[in-house]
Amino acid sequence: MINRVSSKLLVRELFVFITAVVLSACGGTDNSTGTTSNDESNVLSGSNVNVNNENVATVWKTVDASWQHSAAIKSDGTLWTWGDNGFGELGDGTNSNREVPVQISGAEWKSVATGNIHTIAVKGDGTLWAWGNNFYGQLGNGAVNYGAGENAPVHIGNDNDWVSVSAGYDYSVAIKENGTLWAWGNNMRGQLGDDATVDHYVPVQIGSSKNWISLAAGNLHVVAIKADGTLWAWGDNTFGQLGDGTTEQRNLPIQVGTDTDWVTVSAGNYHTLAIKRDGTLWGWGSNGVGQLGDGASIQRLSPAQIGLDANWAAVTAGAFHTIAVKSDGTLWGWGDNWRNQLGDGTTTQRRSPTRIGVDTDWSRAAAGGAHNIALKRNGTLWTWGQNDYGQLGNGTSVRTQDRRIPTRINDAMVWKKIAAGGDHTVGIKDDGTLWAWGDNTNGQLGDGTTVYRKNPIQIGGATDWTFATAGTSYTLALKNDGTLWAWGYNGFGQLGDGTTIDRHQPIRIGTATNWTSVVAGYSHSVALKTDGTLWAWGDNASNQLGINTLTRSNVPIKISSSIGWRSVAVGAFHTVAIKADGTLWAWGGNWYGQLGDGTNTNQNVPVQIGTDQDWSTVAAGSGDTFAIKSDTSLWGWGYNQSGQLGDGSVENRSSPVQVQAGAETGWINIAIGDDHCVAIKADGTLWAWGYNLYGQRGDDVNLTVDSTPSRISDDTPWSGVAAGAQHSVALKADGTVFTWGNNYYGQLGIGVSGIDQNSLVPIAIP
Repeated sequence: MINRVSSKLLVRELFVFITAVVLSACGGTDNSTGTTSNDESNVLSGSNVNVNNENVATVWKTVDASWQHSAAIKSDGTLWTWGDNGFGELGDGTNSNREVPVQISGAEWKSVATGNIHTIAVKGDGTLWAWGNNFYGQLGNGAVNYGAGENAPVHIGNDNDWVSVSAGYDYSVAIKENGTLWAWGNNMRGQLGDDATVDHYVPVQIGSSKNWISLAAGNLHVVAIKADGTLWAWGDNTFGQLGDGTTEQRNLPIQVGTDTDWVTVSAGNYHTLAIKRDGTLWGWGSNGVGQLGDGASIQRLSPAQIGLDANWAAVTAGAFHTIAVKSDGTLWGWGDNWRNQLGDGTTTQRRSPTRIGVDTDWSRAAAGGAHNIALKRNGTLWTWGQNDYGQLGNGTSVRTQDRRIPTRINDAMVWKKIAAGGDHTVGIKDDGTLWAWGDNTNGQLGDGTTVYRKNPIQIGGATDWTFATAGTSYTLALKNDGTLWAWGYNGFGQLGDGTTIDRHQPIRIGTATNWTSVVAGYSHSVALKTDGTLWAWGDNASNQLGINTLTRSNVPIKISSSIGWRSVAVGAFHTVAIKADGTLWAWGGNWYGQLGDGTNTNQNVPVQIGTDQDWSTVAAGSGDTFAIKSDTSLWGWGYNQSGQLGDGSVENRSSPVQVQAGAETGWINIAIGDDHCVAIKADGTLWAWGYNLYGQRGDDVNLTVDSTPSRISDDTPWSGVAAGAQHSVALKADGTVFTWGNNYYGQLGIGVSGIDQNSLVPIAIP
């Protein structure tokens, strides 16, 4: 008997209304649209986001972050907020937390600043608005609210000459068009700069100077720059954050040093960072967790240069960490990292600037309490770090959904198709580009190397990919001209190029231009043409090619003379397919009953399974098979020692048995891993069952076996699933992709890899 495959398994493509690995020959390729007029057309297709900024409504212009909420303005002037909203600090008229950006009423917003639990903003007409907590009068509307505060924008005063604002913990500061400086709210540490410690409930002018050009409010201190390039500070100075060489509180602005070349400044909880005209970076104040970035943990009472680089372009100080951008577009972070706020994939504290990722197109960033927001030069918005209150804006709000690396939030160009191989994943975006990540030992990612990738990497520059399928260690894909391409491991001829040589980049298979869909397995491949014929190639030791011999083929060979095949799926050593009349057929290895014909006997040609004619979708695993009928009932058979058939037992089945979980119907999509299954119902809910050593079920439980389907996550709607050997992938209706399970090779695509980097719950990829 052939031993069961237990370490690497097969692709399960993501479809929206059709299960994984469905191949259809109901129509040809529509070259004008880049999609196929068959079942494949059911795959989710979202709207393009133009990264060249031509569609300005989708481009972000400015961002800000507080302890637990975030705000951003788009280039069309609309204002958006998300995260914690207990005091109405989001301004959407409610006190409900928001896990994704929600638009705030009004238009033509010019600037926004987030305090601890309040927000201040300026409109294009120069009017000032505020909302959120008002315990100390930090809204500036002349009142003090000890309750929930204001949950919608409140117009502050009658002036229309405000240009910029900054918000501290529970106070606010702003600059008018004439260069005057104003402040209001809590003044317990002199942070309002009016030479007193009395709170103010409306804006009051600070001094008589009219040449203020920029300012930054920290926890209880303020730093600002005048038009002459001088730097000034006031307020709390417990840790030397004012930079005047002392730890004395200052109730009036005091000049920091004598330099006149300061261009930008940012204030954190108790530390301050600033950049000079020559591009050098300077820091002072608290440094207990390395937030100054000078390689030490000693507080600085006056500005100290950070390193020797002279190409710093922007800096933002968080609570106890710092994020900065260089003029070359690289992103850097240092300081506290307990909630992944440095974005380097770890929780390791950094005392010197550490580069975040490899991208070179960052433009600006905003650091919050333990999360960050950043913009790229193309106007896309990225977040990472703590997410307890939804402050990352990615649709989740639990600690397990922190992001270890910058992750683009949901205005991103959406994923259209995803396939999971043994330990690698491939996907196609709605612009037709092809991406891959994970194990690359045999070149299965197609990037010309054998280096595994922890983040999605684009494969080539083509934009006409329409379909992809990932086998154990190889990949097959189709372009919109109907051509077939392959790369990766080829020891059994499963690439179909006439050789057994591994390929590290996509290579075209044959000359045919009428391939409509293809599926990759453990060591053999099967595909459909537009004429309804079925073709197979690769390993054939168990008759899985269905050609009545045990001879393998390293080029596509036609299976029987039949036509009218509608869909097909391949397991490790068996193949199952559905004809246009709804009948189900199977062939190949059958030692676990995976063919479903009631026996354990291999079949060397297609044999009909039962007499039913209402099968609509089929999927195959290493030693098991699943199929969905037209009434949306789900059936499984074959190997079941880990409960993967979902029938409540761990007994192998040689004939179809129904999978039950609550309602017996409603199943629309299923994917099979090595010993686990993930599936979607018509109501958009996500389910999983079977083995869970690596968290591949996604139910936040480890080392258990579940022989009946359990719902995964409360999120909806899910639209498609894919399963690798020990990891899972799912697609939401908005085009975002989530992964979970084994991440040894980086197959989750979340920027990290290793034996301790598995995820027990779905986590969004960039």
